[in-house]
Amino acid sequence: MPSFDTVSEIDHHELTNAVDQANREISTRYDFKGSNAKIEFSGSELMFHGESRFQLQQMFPILLQKMSKRGLDINCLKMGEVVEAAKTAKQPVTMQEGIDREIARKIVKLIKESKMKVQAAIQGEQVRITGKKRDDLQQAMKLMKDADMGIPLQFTNFRD
Repeated sequence: MPSFDTVSEIDHHELTNAVDQANREISTRYDFKGSNAKIEFSGSELMFHGESRFQLQQMFPILLQKMSKRGLDINCLKMGEVVEAAKTAKQPVTMQEGIDREIARKIVKLIKESKMKVQAAIQGEQVRITGKKRDDLQQAMKLMKDADMGIPLQFTNFRD
């Protein structure tokens, strides 16, 4: 029976490349000359370092541009609170990966309300969609792409 998994993941390798490119641009920009402004990436969190809140606000669009050029969805980023000390400012940015229970339930409800001949089952941080025909599964993919769930969705493990 054909099936596929709906997941929300980030390609960490591409994200590392985007952060490196953003850091390179930040180091060469005139308005950041002589400052210690940079973006650090560790685990599932980015940390923006700068001299002021204004610098942090200038760094974020640079990262978004580099991420979008690399095909990464920017909706997965959640901005934290800016922490300002003497002459430094830091801001954590977390990446949302995996589908939490609430959004998974919305996906299952969406599939059931559409009256398609497919079934949706929550499996941890992913949702498995199963149907008899490949065309039904493709319609389910289109339905989920069109519906805004608030997180980026990818479709993996397609089996005939």
